[in-house]
Amino acid sequence: MTEETPGFEEKPDVPSGATSDDAEPKAASSEKGAAPAGDGHADAGLVAQLDQVRTALGERTADLQRLQAEYQNYRRRVERDRIAVKEIAIANLLTELLPVLDDIGRAREHGELLGGFKSVAESLETVAAKMGLQQFGKEGEPFDPTIHEALMHSYAPDVTETTCVAILQPGYRIGERTIRPARVAVAEPQPGAQTAKAETSEGAEETPAAEADKENGGPDEG
Repeated sequence: MTEETPGFEEKPDVPSGATSDDAEPKAASSEKGAAPAGDGHADAGLVAQLDQVRTALGERTADLQRLQAEYQNYRRRVERDRIAVKEIAIANLLTELLPVLDDIGRAREHGELLGGFKSVAESLETVAAKMGLQQFGKEGEPFDPTIHEALMHSYAPDVTETTCVAILQPGYRIGERTIRPARVAVAEPQPGAQTAKAETSEGAEETPAAEADKENGGPDEG
């Protein structure tokens, strides 16, 4: 048996002509050379994750914009429906009040709108006007079947078109919506009046020529 010498340590095999100090830098350099490969894989993974996050963000943004647009459309529909319901309710209320307004108009025409009744009637008319009620229909205006209702018909020589000659009941509208047409009496031009006027005008044009013939002793005979 051999006895080991105390304090003796085995050293790694070193190639001939190289020292142990030369081996350590080579190991370190090999470790540094392997590091970039791992960093490249890590960067590629981060880029892929970033792309996924960007895609998800774009989708969520599109969803939010679509949801916001739908909400705005919903608000506009609700507001439009609210206004329509309000206008219908006001129109129904004022339609029920039209007979009362007709009575007030007849009382005013007969001079019976006096005292406290006059104050109440004027207050009612003021409130109806504030709610948008407008009265229309005047004598002498052309007849329009979209806003007038003819209850009486006659002929008149002094009109050139179908004309409202009497307002039997005034019409009422709210904005552009007619809630009752004006009930009127209409007059049309007298049949043959236009022909007579045309003949009269033609005769007036021929009169100077006829007078000239008379002054010259009449037309020459063949």
